[in-house]
Amino acid sequence: MAQRNRYDAIIIGGGHNGLTCACYLAGKGYRVRVLERRAVVGGAAVTEEFFPGFRNSAAAYTVSLLHPKVIRDLRLAEHGLKILERPLANFLPLSDTAYFKVGNGLAQTQTEISRYSARDAQRLADYYAMLERAGGVMRELLLQTPPNVGGGMRSAFAALRLGFRMRKSGMAQRRDFFDLMTKSAGDLLDSWFESAPIKAAFGFDAVVGNYASPYAPGSAYVLLHHVIGEVNGRRGAWGHAVGGMGAITQAMAKEAERRGVEITTGSEVHKVLVDDRGAQGVQLADRSMVAGRCVVANVDPRRLFLELLDEHVLDADFVRRIRGYKCGSATFRMNVALSELPDFTCLPGRHQQAHHQSGIIIAPSLAYMEQAYFDARTYGCSRAPIIEMLIPSTVDSTLAPPGKHVASLFCQHFSYDLPKGLDWDGIRESAADHVLDTVARYAPNFKGAVLGRKILSPVDLEREFGLTGGDIFHGALTLDQVWSARPVLGHADYRAPVKGLYLCGAGAHPGGGVSGLPGHNAAREILRDLRWRR
Repeated sequence: MAQRNRYDAIIIGGGHNGLTCACYLAGKGYRVRVLERRAVVGGAAVTEEFFPGFRNSAAAYTVSLLHPKVIRDLRLAEHGLKILERPLANFLPLSDTAYFKVGNGLAQTQTEISRYSARDAQRLADYYAMLERAGGVMRELLLQTPPNVGGGMRSAFAALRLGFRMRKSGMAQRRDFFDLMTKSAGDLLDSWFESAPIKAAFGFDAVVGNYASPYAPGSAYVLLHHVIGEVNGRRGAWGHAVGGMGAITQAMAKEAERRGVEITTGSEVHKVLVDDRGAQGVQLADRSMVAGRCVVANVDPRRLFLELLDEHVLDADFVRRIRGYKCGSATFRMNVALSELPDFTCLPGRHQQAHHQSGIIIAPSLAYMEQAYFDARTYGCSRAPIIEMLIPSTVDSTLAPPGKHVASLFCQHFSYDLPKGLDWDGIRESAADHVLDTVARYAPNFKGAVLGRKILSPVDLEREFGLTGGDIFHGALTLDQVWSARPVLGHADYRAPVKGLYLCGAGAHPGGGVSGLPGHNAAREILRDLRWRR
């Protein structure tokens, strides 16, 4: 490979974390090239036309975890990014006559809860305070490189800093954090509340992208993972990116290009090239080669280590553990074009109301969620799936023709591996019909309002976006795959067991969601190494 064409860093994958990492590296004067397999940059955070005249976020679909430091450092607002907060957090239709709303403030939600339990309404403030205490610890950890087991003095000092941080916390904060890191969401919520609607509203966060029962140990951590974000400075809020999620990655791409990053689409990496000096570049699918001082992978760990590397460059124990790395979020994703808004039996009206602008959650109880998981384990698909529906066209008129709407449907649990010889190509359409039928039980006009749809089964998510097992988080957020164990003990510092090879995607700390933090943190470690090696 000609050295005169050598880059300082080659980034595999132009998703939001790859673009974030590229911006930070190029901002320090390094020569960076991003190689994206698809024809458009952005990975799973893209906006696409899926039916004539109707556009929507293709896979990732809502905003909260995108870190304010990343927004600020990458000047995303200057590049046109605008995020609108939901006027109402969540709406849960419970039956033909009952519903529950989670407001954007304490008093509003307390009023809703009091219709079901005065006791729960009184406890809500303390529950929010508990989440904020534990979330405060977690927010500090998000921007840190985890202590790397066996990583020498630097990791030892990182572990000491964490110990001192926890020591400064009060005992109540330590207990809260421990509970949320280890308990099931169901057990946690059962200890706080008595009414099914409030437990369902909060428990939904524990099963998003998590192929597990809400009573699985560690699911409380997934709940915490989803409530530590913010929108426009308001913690815990969720919002819509105007123009869809592609507005985020297009803004990132503009900043990357401003900093001199080369972005090449339609460039699939076939192999990471390694010699006795470490990673030296990549070979593309067309057999051409690109040389680099380091290679940074914005793909999941299984894909990187088991497909893009020759196995002989890794030790056998590491390979065995990567083979056991859990990938599979049991996610089924749909976009639908609508002729009219859904008319919910429990809260009638086809004209736009606040609940149409919220996260519409079909999962009326923790028991419903647990049964959805059991069904998927038994039959491959939930007979009564968990669904979150957003209708972003209610706040962003650019996505659909006048008077029409687009809806995102995020569904759990739909297993990547199907039983009895079934395959996703054969059941995709029937599974989609079942999702629409489930929504129509609560909004009878919904199925008839569908003009067109785009379906992404777990296998489609893998094919289109390179998500192994269809896992939206690049690997399960279970206790054995978070913090210092993500992806494997001994390699939680974004460095692979090959010199000059790094992870910058959601398979590294702090995990999934459109946050930009794995890319941000990886860039910090890469910059430290590049400066040392100059």
